[in-house]
Amino acid sequence: MPITYKKIVKSSLKPNHHPYLNGAWTPNFTEYTATEMEVIGQIPDDIDGVYIRNTENPVQEPIGHYHPFDGDGMIHSMSFKDGKAEYRNRFVRTKGFNAEQEAGEALWAGIANKPSMSLRPGWGAQGGVKDASSTDVVVHAGEVVSTFWQCGDGYRLDPYTLEQLGTESWTPIDGISAHPKVDERTGEMLFFNYSTHPPYQHYGVVDSNNKLVHYTPVPLPGPRLPHDMAFSENYSILADLPMFWDPEQLKEGRYHAGYHPEMPTRFAILPRYGNTEDIQWFEASATFVLHWMNAYEEGDEIVLDGYFQDDPDPEPLAGLPKAAGKMMANIDIHSFQSKLHRWRFNLKTGAVEEQRLDDRALEFGTINQQYAGRKHRYIYSVWGEPNWFLFSGMVKHDLDTGESWSLAFGEQRFGSEAPFAPRINAKDEDDGYLVSFITDMKENRSECVLIDAKNIEAGPVCRIILPHRICSGTHATWASGESIRRYQK
Repeated sequence: MPITYKKIVKSSLKPNHHPYLNGAWTPNFTEYTATEMEVIGQIPDDIDGVYIRNTENPVQEPIGHYHPFDGDGMIHSMSFKDGKAEYRNRFVRTKGFNAEQEAGEALWAGIANKPSMSLRPGWGAQGGVKDASSTDVVVHAGEVVSTFWQCGDGYRLDPYTLEQLGTESWTPIDGISAHPKVDERTGEMLFFNYSTHPPYQHYGVVDSNNKLVHYTPVPLPGPRLPHDMAFSENYSILADLPMFWDPEQLKEGRYHAGYHPEMPTRFAILPRYGNTEDIQWFEASATFVLHWMNAYEEGDEIVLDGYFQDDPDPEPLAGLPKAAGKMMANIDIHSFQSKLHRWRFNLKTGAVEEQRLDDRALEFGTINQQYAGRKHRYIYSVWGEPNWFLFSGMVKHDLDTGESWSLAFGEQRFGSEAPFAPRINAKDEDDGYLVSFITDMKENRSECVLIDAKNIEAGPVCRIILPHRICSGTHATWASGESIRRYQK
């Protein structure tokens, strides 16, 4: 396996028994560039682009309690062209990462601790924490954008080389939240942020040349914890969810989130370039939603699909200390019981209708992003390993027929979010591949798999063996080579 680049970063992390610092979550400290890797099967020649995944990968011994969302951002990529593939992984050289490399130790406490425990002022809505840029990843204007879930700078990298290109020059004072959305039809990136000061939330639009062209308040009643947004062809959708920091504890510098089932979930719908006065508010059943899948317009209605949590405040996992058990339950799909769900908002009457699309505990879904903002037929969800933040398999939903098909990754094999990669000259919505990194604990290795989206039950059409076993992670994206090269000319 030719390795043309290898670099080990400095780490102060000590041996420990933390469940999210061991096993499939064991951190990596080595960066690679690898070509001509072992392939089981054959890499298709009708795929052209880059699969990019973000990872929470801690480097320094934590200050206080460690939460898996605290880890430093590490980007893993697999690029495909002409039946060949190349793998790279690089840390996101955030301001915090560089400062801790220089200091040789952690300088910021994580989200499970008081911000006052940090040794330096921090970033984000919580304050005092490190912008690890380890949550989501999208490709906009031909470059990778990595983000931090509690609002940060937004870091840009080259999608093929993972060369660091700096932070977003237009980042507002309250940062960019975890899940900016790229409209492939227009090239625009839509984003939001939130904070602990009025108006508590903003929404913005960045054009196809990476210029901030719109930014407006979407006021909330108080500090909130929205995690995602959605868009249709003409509208953007943000949510006011009844899970947020306790106001009284906030006054004392403690960030404890509580669920308020007596409050409705509220949705703000506004034109893409609308302002505060253009917002139309809707109320629906109380829940918390981590991720929306897609939205589209149908007559007077906007249809929104996402994952409705039946139990946003689950009991701690049994057999563990209460704090550890609660942390484990809060990131376990089976504990908070997220179900594929549909909301319909009538822009003329203000009515809201809801529909359960699947009763299984599922999350971290993807669609063919060429259909983002337009009516979609297929969603690809994952299910989790019980009691863990690990992905054990996937489900393909046909929303027109109600059918679904499943694929288990295998015993002690855990996957990543699997974005859809269209075939070159694709003929229809599911004409392409699902791409994922799989960590195989039995074989003590990781691999990149391509799965035919038309027949996921057949399993991978090829498996590309990586040069190391990688740490588990969350969000991923796909960018076509054609779209990237359009900006690199």
